[in-house]
Parts: sequence; C-alpha cells; structure tokens
Amino acid sequence: METKDRILTRAAALFMRNGIKSVSMDDIATDLGMSKKTLYKTFTNKDEIVLGVMTTHLCNAQGECARVASHAADAVQEMLTISAWADQQFSNIHPSIFHDLRKYYPAAWKLLSEHKGTFILDQISKNLRRGIAEGLFRADLDVEVLARLNLAQIELAFDPDLYPPAQFAPVRVNKVFDEHFLLGVATLKGHRLFNKYQHITEEE
Repeated sequence: METKDRILTRAAALFMRNGIKSVSMDDIATDLGMSKKTLYKTFTNKDEIVLGVMTTHLCNAQGECARVASHAADAVQEMLTISAWADQQFSNIHPSIFHDLRKYYPAAWKLLSEHKGTFILDQISKNLRRGIAEGLFRADLDVEVLARLNLAQIELAFDPDLYPPAQFAPVRVNKVFDEHFLLGVATLKGHRLFNKYQHITEEE
C-alpha cells in the first residue's frame, strides 16, 4: 500500500473512533509509526487528510450503493439492504463527525453535501420510482418531496441536541427513521413484503 493510502486508511479509522477535531497530526503520525516529517511531505495539513478521507469514503460508498441496487430483487429489498449497510457504517462513526465537518472542515463538508444532494438524492428518487413501478410503493407519492425528507433524516440522526448520543445511538435512530419512512410509502403489497423480509408476523 502506498504511503498516501496508508495515511488515509489509518486517519479514517482514528476519525471514526475519536471524532475528527480531537485527532491531531501527531496522533496520526504516532498511530502509523511514522515521522511527522514524512507525514507532512505527503499531506500539507490535516485539512488535506480530512478531504482525502472523505473523497475515498464517498467513492467507496457510491460503488457499494450501486452494487446493492443492482442486486436487489425489488425496491423494498433495496431500501432495506441499503439501510442495513448504512447502519453498519454508522455503528463505527463517532457522534461528532458531522458537527466537526460542518464547523471545522468546509472543503470536506462541501464535498459531502454535494454527494448527498446529487448521488444519494438520485438513489433515493430512483428507489421510490422503482417501488411505484413495482406496485410496492403508493402511486400518489410526491417523489421529490419524500426523497429530500429521507435525505434529511441521515443528518438528523446525528443531531446531538435532538438525539443526545449518550441516550440515542445513531444506528438506533436511523433504523427507526428508515422503517417509518418505508412503511409510510409502502402499499399493502409492499407492507407484506417488508414483513416477509423482516420476518414479522402481524394480524391484518
């Protein structure tokens, strides 16, 4: 693995575990067993590392989301699989990540915001339209409004004022959001399919 990739991989792990703001260049160099001179030869400052980590993460996330969508048997399975994948991602993220990005790392935050406003929004919209075409989501859905609502929920799960992390793990909040959203857009056929995938038995 090249030096640049090694740095980004280890820095990402430190950011996920401890938050971004609390991790220094010294911490990254120490974790890598690398001199600060070598670290600064590769990256001028921490902002560059944060931006590099974000770029790599978003590229990988896009590939995974596209793979899941192409393999899902239907729109309900697609949404549930993406949700499970996101929960796995969120389970390893420090609660302060979004706050740190927004306040201290504008370039990385801009990149994330653009990713959300283009790729993720498009994926959600395509899933909703797929579900409508399959008869699993209601035909009268306002896709543009609902796609943005679903998008906003991602960041909302990490809002420390609304959901204090000591009381509400982001994975717990995100799971409730996703299930509530899915059942809200589903037809009776879609609801039954949701129950089948989740192994839920309920009286009609």
